[in-house]
Amino acid sequence: MPSVGARRMLIAALAVALSIVIQGFDRLSPQSFDEWLRDNFVRIAAKGIPESRLTVVDIDEQSLAEAGPWPWPRSRIAEFVESLIEDYGAKRVALDMVLPSPADQKGDEELARLSRSGKLVLAEALDYVRRPAPLDTGVLSGGYPVHGPMPEALGYIANHAGLGDAVAGNIGFMPDRDGVLRHLPLWTSFRGRAYPTLALALCCAQSPPVLPSERIPYSRSWSSYTVVPVSDILNLRAPLSRISGRLVLVGSSALGLSDRVSTPLSSSTAGVMVHAAELSTLLDAREGLLPRPWPGKPVAALYSLLVAVLAVYTFPRFSALSNMALLGGTSVVWLALAYAIAPHDPSFSPGGPLLCNLFLLMVAVPFDWQIARQESRQLLATLRQYVARSVVDELLKSRVKNPLSPARREVTTLIADMEGYTGQVESLSMEEAANLTRDFLNCITVPVLDKGGTIDKYTGDGLVAFWGAPLTVAEHADLALDAAENMLRAVKRFSRARELEGKPPLRVRIGLESGTAMAGDFGSSSRSIYTAVGDCVNVASRLQSLARNYPYDVIAGPNTVAASRRHSFILLEEVTLRGRVKPTTLYALAVDAL
Repeated sequence: MPSVGARRMLIAALAVALSIVIQGFDRLSPQSFDEWLRDNFVRIAAKGIPESRLTVVDIDEQSLAEAGPWPWPRSRIAEFVESLIEDYGAKRVALDMVLPSPADQKGDEELARLSRSGKLVLAEALDYVRRPAPLDTGVLSGGYPVHGPMPEALGYIANHAGLGDAVAGNIGFMPDRDGVLRHLPLWTSFRGRAYPTLALALCCAQSPPVLPSERIPYSRSWSSYTVVPVSDILNLRAPLSRISGRLVLVGSSALGLSDRVSTPLSSSTAGVMVHAAELSTLLDAREGLLPRPWPGKPVAALYSLLVAVLAVYTFPRFSALSNMALLGGTSVVWLALAYAIAPHDPSFSPGGPLLCNLFLLMVAVPFDWQIARQESRQLLATLRQYVARSVVDELLKSRVKNPLSPARREVTTLIADMEGYTGQVESLSMEEAANLTRDFLNCITVPVLDKGGTIDKYTGDGLVAFWGAPLTVAEHADLALDAAENMLRAVKRFSRARELEGKPPLRVRIGLESGTAMAGDFGSSSRSIYTAVGDCVNVASRLQSLARNYPYDVIAGPNTVAASRRHSFILLEEVTLRGRVKPTTLYALAVDAL
């Protein structure tokens, strides 16, 4: 089975691959989620800057109330179009309505004349829905030569033959699967000819600007557009400045005319406003005002990679809760970055890196939590053999990586045993000797664990312990001396109880020394032990042996005396210990009467 590190890296690689695949293959992208994100970005970013290049003339409820119900006589339609051009100085006018049947001859002829003059653009609706019988109404305009790939229409509703030679633009649309209108094909092919949208036919079909996408950016809020009721045009009430020199789109917001669509800015929008948004985009493109393109897909993939690398580093070091918070934070950062990218790259998937984070949350976080639990159980099983429970708890809280691995530490070593052990047990039965040994070791073990010490090993009738590893402790010398005092008290109580039974007294001999040692899990592949190796361990062993020569039970070396802050000592003498060249100053621990 691969190592934990290898499996962790595999999970991270799969998360990055998921994000990259989503960026590279649109069909695999979470389109509903992506579009929901983009719609929110659009709503937040939509500017309220007034659009002064175009005006929307609205056949609203008020206009219908004043001029009568729809459909109006063609002469009235021609009248307000002519008024827009002649009285108000509109640059060009487009009608967002199809006139499939002839009406009053005078009005139809006037509309045809205005169209031939180049001042009026009519509408025709190309159909993209596959139907049992394709739509085929009216006479399509001449169109343009097909240039490059473009959507193919399956049917149409066009104006009547009397307007067949008019300039016209397509008002057909293809909403997304959720019914929201986010795209308009600038060109549509039908029967070998290309037909521009209404906005493109109005402004620049002869020299169309290049757009980065057919996605409508909706960069302006609806309040940015100048909207004038048709009734104000018919009655000459509209201010001249709101129309003069502008492109004009004529459409309807009246609910009864059913020309409403859902857009990212609003769930119910007059269809003419979509053409206004597209016209603004075309004008921006012609004037070089569109945002410059950014490489959104590579940025998304790179961000996912950085998050995955960060996860590989932090997940084994932090708690599950911290890692969840980390993923939440990187998701928020990505949302801010995606918001900045969205206007510059209409094709990247803003949800890709979020899915990468979700994958890490659902797979990597539980994986590392499970590994942490396994390591904790292994650590507990190992440490509790020879480390105080309080030390184990602190190690788990600190989440130290590999706390048993060998490391240089400042420690104080304590070595204790029973004086005259052989004489004590030679006359005892095996059971009595075992009981004596067990009870004595209990007297000297409990103080070690109570003071947070680590038991290195038992030596038959004694033990070796140290402070300062695996948990670094500043007062390791004083804690060891505290434990030594408590050992004396425990052995003294045990000895008095034995004496009351007529048994010989007991004495414990203790040696202590401080210094630098290599502490860690040492041994072979089949057996190991957590121990400390260093000169201070050897010196403590020598001092414990020398205790038999003094009337004191606790002999401390000079380094322990120097490191202690709250114990008193009695200076004994200088002795050259076995295996050392320079003499060592010996001290006895000054203890109160026990």
